[in-house]
Amino acid sequence: MSIQWYPGHMAKTRKIIQENMKLVDIVIELVDARLPRSSRNPDIDALLGNKPRILVMNKCDIADPDLNESWAEWYASHNIAVVLVDSISGKGLNQIGPLSRELLKEKIERDRQKGIVNRAVKAMVVGIPNVGKSSFINKFSGRASAKTGDRPGVTRGKQWIRIRNGFELLDTPGILWPKFEDEEVGRKLAYTGAIKDEIINTEELACNLLVFLRDNYPDKLMERYKLDSVKEKEGFELLHAVGKKRGCIVSGGDVDTFRASAILLDEFRGAKIGRITLEKPE
Repeated sequence: MSIQWYPGHMAKTRKIIQENMKLVDIVIELVDARLPRSSRNPDIDALLGNKPRILVMNKCDIADPDLNESWAEWYASHNIAVVLVDSISGKGLNQIGPLSRELLKEKIERDRQKGIVNRAVKAMVVGIPNVGKSSFINKFSGRASAKTGDRPGVTRGKQWIRIRNGFELLDTPGILWPKFEDEEVGRKLAYTGAIKDEIINTEELACNLLVFLRDNYPDKLMERYKLDSVKEKEGFELLHAVGKKRGCIVSGGDVDTFRASAILLDEFRGAKIGRITLEKPE
């Protein structure tokens, strides 16, 4: 499955990040906890340089709890400050302020010596589409400051957001990179909805997802769709089985695999199949 997607507003976002980097003290980079590696834009490292950053593993509430901890330990071992966050409930958000000030303590001390105290921490929030940046900002600020949506591309321009806890946030639109060098990365992003369904083959995508679930979360797959066994079954066979269980039957008794695919992807994205993470820190 070849997936390439680089809308014009993403090229604009890259320019925004470059132009505004000097205005901020720290960068808050959001990733999807279900794919902590694939949902990181590899261009970001070059764009940020040595700017202090916090990696926020968002949506930790719908990711595999064991792998949440494994990934947090992995990033910490690579000297990357990481926080597990659920932007809906607010879990983990209270760690960001103290951690930011710890990372900026030398700058804060220099400001204090100049007589500058209690200056707001200026932070840039970055992340690829659909990692939950707007929901994060709204929960962190305590008000509906940024546009939200469950589809990529909702935020289209930069905006400064003042919040009460000593922060000023610079929000930016989600940014992807021009080409997925690894086809598997594009596929994983498509599973979570970071890539619009309109540009991909959802039936092929659903079959690939079912194979992953068969190999990594067979019990969750069988429980959700009341399947007796998934072992050694191929993706299209599993998709037919899911379609039958969900009543996706058309005239003649055939399975509407397109409808079954839409149901599967929707239920995966909504964590109805269970708390699932698509990659391990290897």
